[in-house]
Amino acid sequence: MERPMIGILPLYDKDKESYWMLPGYMKGIEDAGGIPFMLPLTSDIEIITKIANRFDGFLFTGGHDVNPEIYGENVEEVCGEMCKERDDMETALFKQVVDLDKPAFGICRGIQLFNALLGGTLYQDIPTQLRSEVEHKQVPPYTKPVHNVYIEKGNPLYHIIQTESLKVNSYHHQGIKQLSEQLLSVAEAEDGLIEAVIMPQKKFIFAVQWHPEFNYKLDDYNFRLFEEFVRSCEN
Repeated sequence: MERPMIGILPLYDKDKESYWMLPGYMKGIEDAGGIPFMLPLTSDIEIITKIANRFDGFLFTGGHDVNPEIYGENVEEVCGEMCKERDDMETALFKQVVDLDKPAFGICRGIQLFNALLGGTLYQDIPTQLRSEVEHKQVPPYTKPVHNVYIEKGNPLYHIIQTESLKVNSYHHQGIKQLSEQLLSVAEAEDGLIEAVIMPQKKFIFAVQWHPEFNYKLDDYNFRLFEEFVRSCEN
């Protein structure tokens, strides 16, 4: 079987006016059997349509805050740096990915983006909007697990990693507030914050709030996420 070709949404450095990529996103896909490609940032619908049709799956990476206007809220002072180029492209691409039923794996910003685009809302800043003692924004090293997530036995995430609890790394200040009616929560942190979702009835629309790209070489649980994603892109 040919290795699937998987498009990865780029990270963007405004100050340097450059696209960039964490190696863990690409190596995680490669080690799991896929061929990773970093995509451009574009709002050209013709290009986005060709990308959506050409690749076998898509990885929506971490990074900038999702613009609250996407989920119908005003931007508050506690909201962090946003990136219009990312919001525009990822909005258009995600819609086509869903319509085509192509696999999509979201990490950190990815889970927030999926929820916002599907009608849910976000905490613009967890420290000021959610009372919690859970460490959601850790300091380096990012390979260090800092809090637990809990997975109900029998749900789709449990089927992938075969455990009811997992200690994960965590580096985010936003998170899901109101879950989209089109998504299903499959993991939660100790404070109840949603840590993983799937889009039922779709081939593979799945996202996590933590960062498996830093830890997939250190434990089988995170590597299985990449393996399941790549496997879904093969069919």
